[in-house]
Amino acid sequence: MPTEIQKDTVIFVCQLLSTLYQPIWLFRYNSRQNYIFIIAGQQEGLEIIIFPDGHWEFNQDDET
Repeated sequence: MPTEIQKDTVIFVCQLLSTLYQPIWLFRYNSRQNYIFIIAGQQEGLEIIIFPDGHWEFNQDDET
């Protein structure tokens, strides 16, 4: 199960994407490594990983 801080971070990130009019294509919780993975953006070029402690990483695919 995601942690409480992880859940709060997911809500923040999804709200941010929504405010920027970016579609969310994939939302996945990895129960083995306990992180949440999101693929978003017009060309699915935004990758976001949210860790159990609430910290998150943002990667942008420069090929799109």
